[in-house]
Parts: sequence; C-alpha cells; structure tokens
Amino acid sequence: MASTHAVDVVVAGGGPAGLATALHARAAGLSVLVRDPRAGVVDKACGEGVMPAGVAHLEALGVRPAGREIVGIRYCAPGRSAATRFRGPPGRGVRRTELHAALREAVRAAGIPVEQARVERVEQQRGGVLVDGLPAGYVVAADGLHSPLRRALGLDAATRGPARYGLRRHVRLAPWTDHVEVHWAEHAEAYVTPVGEEEVGVAVLTTRRAPYEEHLAAFPELLERLAGAVATSTVRGAGPLRQESRRRVAGRVLLVGDASGYVDALTGEGISLALAQARAAVDHLVSGDLPGYERAWRRVVRRHRVLTRALLAVGGSPARPLLVPAAQRLPRVFSAVVEAIGG
Repeated sequence: MASTHAVDVVVAGGGPAGLATALHARAAGLSVLVRDPRAGVVDKACGEGVMPAGVAHLEALGVRPAGREIVGIRYCAPGRSAATRFRGPPGRGVRRTELHAALREAVRAAGIPVEQARVERVEQQRGGVLVDGLPAGYVVAADGLHSPLRRALGLDAATRGPARYGLRRHVRLAPWTDHVEVHWAEHAEAYVTPVGEEEVGVAVLTTRRAPYEEHLAAFPELLERLAGAVATSTVRGAGPLRQESRRRVAGRVLLVGDASGYVDALTGEGISLALAQARAAVDHLVSGDLPGYERAWRRVVRRHRVLTRALLAVGGSPARPLLVPAAQRLPRVFSAVVEAIGG
C-alpha cells in the first residue's frame, strides 16, 4: 500500500462485521482504524444463535464469547415439532452484548484504534481514498442494515415484498432445550435461543407492526413455557429487515455485513455471513483484486439467499401451516436444510 496513506484501511462501523474486518486486516499486516459513533458495547435486536460456521470464524479470530451450546434447530407449531441436529460441531447461543464485548476486547488486545466518530465523507482518489480528509488506502463500510455509506455511494437498491420487522427480549429462565426453536404462527415466527445458564432470548419476526406482547400471544405453547419468567432486557426492534445493494464494491470501498445487503433473519445466518464476508473482503484487499470480492460475496451469500427466499415464499403463502408437518414427514430434507444453514 502507498506510504502516503495515514492508514491502510478505515473500517466504518464497530459492530461484529466491522470488528472482525479490523482483526483480519491487522492479522494480514495492514494498519487499520475503526470509526463508530456509538460508545462501548452496543445491544441490538438479534436472534443471537451463532451457527457452527460462525463459531468457526470466531475461533479463527481467537474470539470465544460466553454462551450456550446449540446442537441443532427445532421447528414448532401447535401440537407438532420437528428437530434435527448439526452433523458437525455445535453452534452457540450468545448474547449480542457478549459477542460485541468479546470482539471489542480482541480489537483492543490487537492494538487497533477505535474512534468514536462517524465516517461522514469518502472521496475516491487515484490509489486511495480521503475519509473525512484522512488519506487511506481503502474503506470497508460495515455500518449496518440502513448503511449511510451505502446510500451516500448510490449503492442502495429497491426491495420487493412485504417489509418484515424483528423484536427481541430476554427472560431469566433455565433453557429447556439445546436447540434454537422456531415457533410458527399465522403471521409471525418466534425464535427461542438459550444464551446462558439461566437466560433465553425470544425474538419475533413479523410483517405486522404491533407491541411485542401482542405478537407473543400468537404462540400459546411458548407463552406457557415463559409464564412467570422475569424479563432481563428491554424489547429492542429492527427493520425493515430486507435491504439490497446494487453491488458491494465502489472504487476502493467495500461493503461488508448488513451494509452489503440483507434478506431476512429467518435462517439465523446473519452473524456467520458477516464474519465470512469480513474475511473475504480483507483477502481481496491484500491481493488487490477488488472485483474478486464481489464474486466472493456472491458465493458466500448464494445458498443463504436461495434458502431464505424459498422459506419466505412458502411462509407467505397458503402452504405456511404445512411447513412443520412437512419437516416431520421429510426428516432428511429438513436435516439437509438445517445443515446448509449451519455450515
């Protein structure tokens, strides 16, 4: 990289995608600066189930957040359930705050500076970029679902289909399962993730705007499980979940994580995908093959997008009530889908 750069890589965004990018960049011998306007550890609406592939990515970075082992996925509907286990190593249920804290500590230990500031302006130059006046080699935009940089670069793309939203809260309750449970109701799904010895997270995905408690009323069996449990966090929301980008590379700027585009949280792969993209982005910065990152990004997300769009299509059709019975009757198919999600 050119010696006139004050820093090789500026990472815009200090969430998991941005911090993982920074760690990979430092490991590759690059100088890196993280900028994020938020201070400290940040909580966020998240299903908090890190799939096995995501756990492997974290291990490669030396990051081992506290949480609970997840051995598979169970689909639930009134009076029915279908469960399958991951064939390889387990996943992990991890509080979003715990994951963020573990990544921040790894960044601190690596000596990577984190500035509490927003990246406001990126100017492309020959052989580099100016980031709010700071000469840099590249920018990695990891500034979230509604990425200001994606919009500023003209990379936003129109989305189709109904808007979906997520809501999440934790309760103090000993986990009754070592699976991520996905409970299906008429207009929503509820995700139960064990995240500690005495704590579970319950997230709801839906197209309907309503209070969290009103959504939970659609899951009577789950409500019975949660009866009397004390909330350990406030309700947090996110959405609209679906965001699209026209491309992931603009000059010397690369999009990573939710900023690069997001379909839905239905399969729980968000963290795993973000971590895989972070690695791919740095690999292509080091090689100088920026167009190659676009191809790598498509490879990383292809399977996830096909599965998620298929599940959303079925979930939005009259066949929705048949999903759990079908998973019961076709265990090999269900197992293959879960394995694709996890790995």
